[in-house]
Amino acid sequence: MPNFEKLSAAANIARGLAMDAVQACASSHLGLPLGAAEIGAVLYGELLRHDPADPAWINRDRFLLSAGHGSMFLYAWLHLCGYPLSLDEIKRFRQWGSKTPGHPEFGHTPGVEATTGPLGQGVGNAVGQAVAAKMMAARFNTAEHAIFDHTIWALAGDGCMQEGVASEAGAMAGHFKLDTLILIYDSNYVTLDAMAVKSQSEDTAKRFEAYGYEVLHLNKGNDLVEVYDVLARARASKSGKPRFVLAHTLIGKSIPEVAGTQKAHGEAGAKFVDQARRGLGLPEEKFWVPSEVKTFFAERREVLAATHAAWRETLAAWRAKNPDLSRQLDDANSLRVPDDLSAKIPSFASDAKLATRKASETVLQVVAAEVPYLMGASADLYGSTFNYIAASTDWDEARAMVGLDVIRPADPEETAGAWLAAIEHTGGPTVLALTRQAVPMLPGTPSAKGEGVLRGGYVLVQESAPLDTILIATGSEVQHAVAAARELGPSTRVVSFPCFSRFERQPPDYQESVLPSTCDRRVSVEAGVTFGWRTFVGTRGRMVGIDRYGASAPGNVVTEAFGMTQSAVGAAARAL
Repeated sequence: MPNFEKLSAAANIARGLAMDAVQACASSHLGLPLGAAEIGAVLYGELLRHDPADPAWINRDRFLLSAGHGSMFLYAWLHLCGYPLSLDEIKRFRQWGSKTPGHPEFGHTPGVEATTGPLGQGVGNAVGQAVAAKMMAARFNTAEHAIFDHTIWALAGDGCMQEGVASEAGAMAGHFKLDTLILIYDSNYVTLDAMAVKSQSEDTAKRFEAYGYEVLHLNKGNDLVEVYDVLARARASKSGKPRFVLAHTLIGKSIPEVAGTQKAHGEAGAKFVDQARRGLGLPEEKFWVPSEVKTFFAERREVLAATHAAWRETLAAWRAKNPDLSRQLDDANSLRVPDDLSAKIPSFASDAKLATRKASETVLQVVAAEVPYLMGASADLYGSTFNYIAASTDWDEARAMVGLDVIRPADPEETAGAWLAAIEHTGGPTVLALTRQAVPMLPGTPSAKGEGVLRGGYVLVQESAPLDTILIATGSEVQHAVAAARELGPSTRVVSFPCFSRFERQPPDYQESVLPSTCDRRVSVEAGVTFGWRTFVGTRGRMVGIDRYGASAPGNVVTEAFGMTQSAVGAAARAL
């Protein structure tokens, strides 16, 4: 049985660290770190199978804090259990350059498994990781060796449960019986502005039961014995379903002035920290961690390291018996893309005219065969999008997301290049925005267009006389720029611009070669808002776009009405 006395001490030390950090920066959220401390103690002190000495262990349990505003909960436990997150970093909570930002950020802080800012998104992250866990187990485990059997734990709050993304992702997990997922709902009856009863009255447990979850009730979320009993049963369950733990905790526990009220949902309790610390029996010294707690987690790390070592022995035996699977695992873990992937993608006929999403279907089959760890999904639209989820026309919003590449290919060959760019880009996500309508094959060789997509923008039609005008277009609108260039004459250059962010990552000399500063007669064309194009057309240039909501009519009528035509592009160029 667990040593509940030591777990209780650890819970109170975690509370102390959260109090001190929030008080020091006079900002952030105290309620969850204080209210859910016993849940943290049981997870990090007993149930999580991980190795703080190797945060990237591929078969580790993952813990995701969907309620990311309570980030000091996570930082306190990562520090206590031995991740490379020093006490100095705890003291620098929410400060510039620290490893302890206001919301947890994946890739920035060791032990943080997902960036969780918008409420509910962490539930979506957890469901995605649960899918990955099931996939890895199905692909790599054998009858003799199970090398993937980890659990995804997530802690969500009332605000998370109110968000649509949590409902949608949660329903998906229930439908697919993702028994690798344990979702803990910290139901403390409080939202930011008022008690939760003012805005919600549903039976959330019944909702998740209807989704297909096994529901467990944790009525005393601050009672260590009950917390351990319920969470241990959730982990041990063989129901074949994801588990939903309805946990009732006291938000802001240990600060009587705000505990159990919406005032605990923020930093309001910070002014009562000193007396609260005394109530917990903590000394005057701030950010204090006693030797007994340090020893407890040091001993825990030894147990976890032994578990990891035993797994490594299993892995070695599995590799010896399954060399082909072993190579596939290494490829998946390193996100390796075959060097000859481009050569294996079939070419398209020079007179082909088809939707880029149809071209994507052809490319996708090859990519999926060569990159077997690629996963795809579609919201009941496989037959329409040809195994790909088409992006909305709000790509200007997507472009505004830091770290996201949005690619709008203009023809089938650019579509092939877009898939290569997406597969090879391991530093962040990629959106491929594909067309419903058929588009013509544009001039240029497949290799030139493929390389151009990788760079984000390139000269598609080179001028044959001294450069006078540059037409810049993306996606299905490139065809109009090409046609307008023929009309405007040999001094006109056409630049295909499938991806803003990729172009902006190119060296300045390449950017200058495509968009020379000596030519300020520029026109951009895109069937979307003109936001973002001013950077590339300059102050003199003109932007052909749609700065209003769309309309419903036959496609040719809409494009004519909104000026997405050769004549409109030509007119804009002549008006410069």
